[in-house]
Amino acid sequence: MRGKILFVFGLALGYVLGTRAGRERYEQIKAGAEKVWLDPRVQRQVNTVEEFVKDKAPDLAAKATSAAMKVVSTVREVKEEKGPELADKAAAAAKKVAASGRKTKAKRTGTS
Repeated sequence: MRGKILFVFGLALGYVLGTRAGRERYEQIKAGAEKVWLDPRVQRQVNTVEEFVKDKAPDLAAKATSAAMKVVSTVREVKEEKGPELADKAAAAAKKVAASGRKTKAKRTGTS
């Protein structure tokens, strides 16, 4: 019984000391990461990437819309050749994707 009590006491002591040391190390890592993130050089690169994404996003939306329209065309061809029911479902899904791309572009550019 005494061995069990000492074992539980040792676990509790190890837990308390470990969590204290773990929290201190966590705070050190957090402070270091924050220091790096707030560095002006890092922020310049973050702004560069943001601008790049803003410039390229409309192009990607247009390409996605174009690809979706190609899918619609292919589905129509399949519909004529094979299964009308399956092709109808696929065409509806492709139109939905294409419409979603146009809505996203309109939101980004401020047009409707």
